[in-house]
Amino acid sequence: MWDVTKRGWWAVFLRKKKGVVGLDIGSSAVKLVELKAAKGGRFGLLHAAHAPLSPEAIVEGTVMDSSLVVEVAQRLIQEQGVKNPSFGISLSGISVAIRKIQVPAMSEAELAESIHWEAEQYLPFDVNEVNLDYVVLGSDADTMDVLLVAAKKDRIADYTGIVTQLGKTPVLVDVDVFALQNAFEYNYGVAADRVVALVNVGAHIMNVNILAHGQSVFWRDIVFGGNAYTEAIQRELNLTREQAEAVKTGEQLGDHTPQTILGVLNGVSEDLAAELQKTFEFFYTTSSHDHVEEVVLAGGSCQVLNLDEVLKERLRARVEVMNPFREIEYSESQFPPEWLNRHAPSMAAAVGMALRTAGE
Repeated sequence: MWDVTKRGWWAVFLRKKKGVVGLDIGSSAVKLVELKAAKGGRFGLLHAAHAPLSPEAIVEGTVMDSSLVVEVAQRLIQEQGVKNPSFGISLSGISVAIRKIQVPAMSEAELAESIHWEAEQYLPFDVNEVNLDYVVLGSDADTMDVLLVAAKKDRIADYTGIVTQLGKTPVLVDVDVFALQNAFEYNYGVAADRVVALVNVGAHIMNVNILAHGQSVFWRDIVFGGNAYTEAIQRELNLTREQAEAVKTGEQLGDHTPQTILGVLNGVSEDLAAELQKTFEFFYTTSSHDHVEEVVLAGGSCQVLNLDEVLKERLRARVEVMNPFREIEYSESQFPPEWLNRHAPSMAAAVGMALRTAGE
């Protein structure tokens, strides 16, 4: 496990021994999690909240109307009574790039001086337009393996600006795939004996992080998510977006339930599985591995009826939905298990951020 994935990629101002509120701003919902240190090196749940977000607020990862986001997030903060001023946010999509590169062996100081020049050769962005971070994964006498992560400065400013408008301080900027990994490894342990794909199915983007024997080795953001289900239901049943969302998430609308529209759902799930299969096949061609043994799902759209079965059949892998609160202590009177179980998969990234500094 890389040290950098423990601390988050861009620490705007990371204060040790202080907890961070994980604020996951997605295309369809805002999620908030704050943890507290508990006995035996464990953590307890202090705050957890989830609220839908208007589809006009964020489009394809771009903040179109920050006031809508601030309104929802502020309501969650007030309802939960969050006092902590330190917030973390997480990014993904086309404004983020992750690359593993190999460079000649050099000192830490020399690498710090040359990393921007090295990055220019591998990143799809102008290095002057990004915030760049890196970590040395390993080295020998001749070469060094380095992981580069870059995010567009304007995208970082958009999301940290929302935190500032909330009257809070943005102390951490993370990357979705690594926040997800942090939540997984705290709750399930390091997968040292197998190849596991963490798949975060959001409304617009699907984040993939493949772990091979305890190390993160492959990352990809796929433009495919829960919106595809909503649009298919709208199209097939002639429903409004709001009605389609309701049916997709398990509500009954007239004669329509997830069971009665299983054919529509399965069609989209097959497309999603095909995207994952292509991603896995590309991974196989670029690594020494030839099979992903386990798929762990997270995200607001991962609980669509029968998705896990479609993936099992298509990918020939075990499939499990992540519970990011599995090893976190909480009061059932404060956080009813039914509510927590319903929203848990969508809150994995927020939990991963909150774990970064809670109790350090």
